Amino acid sequence: MKMKKLLAPALGLALVFPAVGVQAEEAPKVTTPAADLRANLDQLLSEHYTLAVESMMKTYDGAPDAAAAQAALEQNGEDMTPAIASIYGEEAAQQFEDIFTPHNMYTDDLAKAVKDGDEEAEAKAEQEVEDFANEFGSFLATATEGNLPEEAAIEAVQAHEDYVQDTFDAYVEGDYKSAYSDYLKGFDNIFDISKALSGAITAQSPDKFENTAVDTQAADLRSAMNKLAAEHFALAEMSLAKGAMGAEDYDFVTWAEDQNTADFKAAIASVYGDEGADQFEQIWTTDHINAQGDLASAVANEDQEGIDAAKSRLENDFASKFGEFLGTATEGNLPADAAKDAIMQHENSVIMTFEQHVAGDYEQSYQTYRDGYALMFTIGQTLSDAIVKQNPDMFAGQNMPEAMPNTGLGDGNDHTASIIWVTAAGLFVVGSGFLIQRKANKLK
Repeated sequence: MKMKKLLAPALGLALVFPAVGVQAEEAPKVTTPAADLRANLDQLLSEHYTLAVESMMKTYDGAPDAAAAQAALEQNGEDMTPAIASIYGEEAAQQFEDIFTPHNMYTDDLAKAVKDGDEEAEAKAEQEVEDFANEFGSFLATATEGNLPEEAAIEAVQAHEDYVQDTFDAYVEGDYKSAYSDYLKGFDNIFDISKALSGAITAQSPDKFENTAVDTQAADLRSAMNKLAAEHFALAEMSLAKGAMGAEDYDFVTWAEDQNTADFKAAIASVYGDEGADQFEQIWTTDHINAQGDLASAVANEDQEGIDAAKSRLENDFASKFGEFLGTATEGNLPADAAKDAIMQHENSVIMTFEQHVAGDYEQSYQTYRDGYALMFTIGQTLSDAIVKQNPDMFAGQNMPEAMPNTGLGDGNDHTASIIWVTAAGLFVVGSGFLIQRKANKLK
């Protein structure tokens, strides 16, 4: 089964049609050739991660949409090839494809081996994954002419594979809290990888990217918004599907959603106080996170009235309230009407992906998923652009501040904590008047 081929992969377009040059002294921008490269790597690599984990889980469970999940994973890999070609040429792109395509099959082989209890096949698949990390790390080091050192590249690829494997192993063992904790760590790690890789590519070919940098404060903000938005979308789709089927791990997926919400809330509290953080949590959850849970429950109970009510809260109530919130917070740099339209598109993609899944139209469901996932990066770009335009002095620096406040998001070198602090500083230091309440999900 093959997914519909994307006509123009975003990364390839960003390189074939680079953005206009940026002068050294002009106002900070979230859209520069380097920032675009980083953002598109964020998208392709993080989507690969979500689909890899989902495909392994589906294969192990013998789910009816396992083949569609694997096909989406393979299509994601195919969409990376034109991007490689646009930077390094057709020969390198073919070499990438020869390495990366079998890799997607190795993870599928591993899931099948574990499901069948075939220890020999499992060991073979695990060795193939390890060999891939070495081979792909070497490829990246060679392609970037050492700007991404081979040892560092191999370690980065192996860390990614370890997060996928650890998430899957814990899932198989029924240790769902560990599974979704590892999932969140692995998702976060992907954005470290895309930053390092995009930095190596731009350092190698500065003229191609008009001497712009991937690590400006504006680019960091855009990546932070992308990460939070995309993670939310992936978890929302997972929780809807698992909630509708009454899966054993449903409460732990909603726990992961709570962690995503907590990243926002802790960041807001660090710059806007606990009262503002509580207010944000209310608008984000009442007619959004909670409404999605109500939709899953209504579908499980075949409650059409409940389905209609939940969809109305998502498409109308939340879109209106949160759109107004963003319009006010950004002082119109993101107009409320434009924000509402973007949020409605997001909710429509969430609902459509879920409904197609419930109807058994799995191939189309994964295509809609991919479209909806890509939309989150458009939203992240649009929102971060509004924030930077509103607060240019805050994002004028080349790099993020070295010292970050303690947001309670892990240890002192936690990547999520630092990028979210910058995100919150830009978004919430401006005040807002829209805010509601949320009851956190509890682990059973």
